[in-house]
Amino acid sequence: MKEMSSVKRACICAVCIALCYILPLAFHAFGAGTVFLPMHIPVLLCGLICGWSYGAFCGVAGPVLSCVLSGMPSATGLVSMVPELCVYGLVSGLLLRFVRTRSTYADLYIALLCAMLLGRIVGGAAKALFYLSGASGMTELSIGLLATTYFVESLPGILIQLVLLPTLVFTLMKAKLIPERYPRAVT
Repeated sequence: MKEMSSVKRACICAVCIALCYILPLAFHAFGAGTVFLPMHIPVLLCGLICGWSYGAFCGVAGPVLSCVLSGMPSATGLVSMVPELCVYGLVSGLLLRFVRTRSTYADLYIALLCAMLLGRIVGGAAKALFYLSGASGMTELSIGLLATTYFVESLPGILIQLVLLPTLVFTLMKAKLIPERYPRAVT
């Protein structure tokens, strides 16, 4: 299969941006948005499928569009979400482009884990700077609070991403809907 055209990438990116609006609405209806991280899934997926530039764009446009249309996340929530999700899309796309282990799943997990870790670090740093600047009205912020909200509370969402995304991308490759990573190699 040939490389994906820019039109196909743009269409997939647009669908992922739309999912950044739709998925949180569904999850927040059940009060599970911050636990299951529904906006993270389409951004990571976009980076893995379409590449770093589309992934980074989706990471910025998705939360901004959702904020404008639904008020979720709040404008103050965008301060940390936009950098975090931008890094998710950017790093997942970059690493998947350059990491070649000869195993599709290994490549996907390396890209995914690094993107998730770096995105969390950048999002946490942005949140800390925002809170420390006094713009939020909060005066106290601890590393423990950040670690709890960024890693412990969202552990179910992180696990869903680690199970769902590599399987979904691999399935799309095998179905020939996106180019296979190693077309003739055993993965």
